[in-house]
Amino acid sequence: MTGIRCFVAVDLPEEMREKVGPLQSKIATEGLRLVRPELVHVTIKFLGDVPAEKVERVKKALAAVRAAPFTARLVGLGAFPGRSVRVVWLGLEGDFSQLSAEVEAATKSLGFPPEERGFTPHVTIGRVGRPNAGTSRELLAKIGLQSTVDLGSFTVEEFYLKKSTLTPGGPIYEDLAEFPL
Repeated sequence: MTGIRCFVAVDLPEEMREKVGPLQSKIATEGLRLVRPELVHVTIKFLGDVPAEKVERVKKALAAVRAAPFTARLVGLGAFPGRSVRVVWLGLEGDFSQLSAEVEAATKSLGFPPEERGFTPHVTIGRVGRPNAGTSRELLAKIGLQSTVDLGSFTVEEFYLKKSTLTPGGPIYEDLAEFPL
């Protein structure tokens, strides 16, 4: 069944997104697809294809999420899963646990399975299409030189239900709903 590809996210302030591009240029490597800076965000929960008729129920459930605003800091650069790099990320400090737990509870009641790996707050800034030892070695060396990067702090005051449309030129994100904290 196809539906509307959705995820729950926190957006980064514009001034932080502007700092992502220069950092990405320092780690650019053949085989690494960089996320356009205007698209970087913190994914709280990926929902996948949501039937169109269920989107309103998702919005209503997310509107009931209660979490206090909090401060987050974009600090550190790393990679998942490790030696064979698939994802390059910016680290996040800040207490995302309440927001994540509330979103998990709200979506679980609608039949979305909880994330088995737990929630690790991060901002994906690049993906490796075909991981290999050479690309991973090169990337890990570049990441090592930038591992202590600190892009500053921001206040998380809202989160979004977003639609993701995949295109040959990259994803297009659209806000379906905004929820204040």
